[in-house]
Amino acid sequence: MKVLVTGASGFTGSHLVKALEARGDQVIALVRQSSPNRDRLSQTSAQFVYGDITDHTALKQAMADVAVVFHTAAYVDLGLVDAERMTQVNVEGTKAVLETAAQMSPMPKLVYCSTIGIYGDTAGIAVDETFVRTQRDFSSAYDRTKYEAQQLVDAAAAQGQPTVSVMPVGIFGPGDPHFGPVIRLFLNGKLKFWPGGDRITGIVHVDDLVSAMLLAAEQGPSGEHYIISAGELSTTEMFKMLGEKTKVSVPQEPPKFLVRLLGNLLDPIGRALSINPLLSRERVHYIYDRCVRVNAAKAQQELGWQPRSIREILQDILENGP
Repeated sequence: MKVLVTGASGFTGSHLVKALEARGDQVIALVRQSSPNRDRLSQTSAQFVYGDITDHTALKQAMADVAVVFHTAAYVDLGLVDAERMTQVNVEGTKAVLETAAQMSPMPKLVYCSTIGIYGDTAGIAVDETFVRTQRDFSSAYDRTKYEAQQLVDAAAAQGQPTVSVMPVGIFGPGDPHFGPVIRLFLNGKLKFWPGGDRITGIVHVDDLVSAMLLAAEQGPSGEHYIISAGELSTTEMFKMLGEKTKVSVPQEPPKFLVRLLGNLLDPIGRALSINPLLSRERVHYIYDRCVRVNAAKAQQELGWQPRSIREILQDILENGP
């Protein structure tokens, strides 16, 4: 089967390309010419099409004769981000993918990699795919742009375009560019402090997310949503589990008032210097004030998805690196 992966050189996209090739699919990889991560695909046979995610010409070339489009391209970050660029990638990019797919004959099925963030702050209540967002504002540009992109995907599905959406929690595994550096610091004994240790978060292994996307492509009815999570734990519990065999001590919890103060101080400094500091008002908000919890039973029941356990995910990180 011929398939397209957008964001193919990204963390999730590169793992997806390898899984598709392993089962014998012909993979078209849409990547930016300037992407610094193309080496992630160096051992694959993917056919590259170069272009920005909003480039209709490149998208049309990449989608020729494909049966499925896996849309993983996204600008993922918190704090002091380029909100205009994030809108361009996450919203306008998704719009361009949908518009191009709608023009193809036959029309390919779209599997969209969304996020549980579309549900907004659930105030610590575990929700499923039937939950309707109650948070009226947005916690970040990422929160807003992914929500707006999901609205576009759902509208296309309502008009008859074949789409399925997967909503992953925090994605872990080899090459993780987000929480991976934190885990490396911890395993090297260099992470002495970490705020918000009691914050509950869901995690999933990147390869299990990939398997869910493949199942969604094969079995998911158009318009369906599937939350993808292997389970939840606090960051303190995660560090404890990682430290069981390594004997690395759990980072200490810094005073909350000090973390908030630093976030308030570093925010304007970051703006003045055009950098995204490790702490900002937005990041502090995610640490202490926002809690999105989910129930992933639907994917397991309807798709037969079987993720590895949290303990197995963390063991994989110890064996293969974050």
